[in-house]
Amino acid sequence: MTDIPLARITELKRTLGGREKRFDCAVLRRTASQVTVLFVAPEAMHVHGVNLPAGTVTFGHFWTDRPYNVYHWLDARSGATLGLYVNLSAETKVSDHVLEWLDLIVDILILPDGSVTVLDEDEIPADTIAALRSCISDAKALVLAGLTGLVAELENDRTQLWPTVGA
Repeated sequence: MTDIPLARITELKRTLGGREKRFDCAVLRRTASQVTVLFVAPEAMHVHGVNLPAGTVTFGHFWTDRPYNVYHWLDARSGATLGLYVNLSAETKVSDHVLEWLDLIVDILILPDGSVTVLDEDEIPADTIAALRSCISDAKALVLAGLTGLVAELENDRTQLWPTVGA
């Protein structure tokens, strides 16, 4: 990994149920409406059938003007894409030291072979208000309709950013 000191930011993920998770990340790129962060997994994870070994590199892409964010999982040795995990989200805010977002439950997993799986729709509580259901549905439709462009954008970012952090 890079020896260049990068600014730090805390990713604060909030759930609809009020829980919070925090991740210490490095800032790779920041614009007025987007931030890309680096997170290296300290331990192995298994996420919806994808094995992510300890050391897996994640480029987290967050936008304040899009209803989703993306975890781009990368092989620590080669930088090859292991998967793209799209979190439908809302209320993304970025300050100097905190990146905060609301997880809208539904996720979309995109694998290198091109397979796409919509996840966790069954976890939306039955009493979810219609406006929130509509927000989730609209965000899902936006991601699925723009999938080819989104994957190309993220692969381009990977190509540009990997040399700054790769082994």
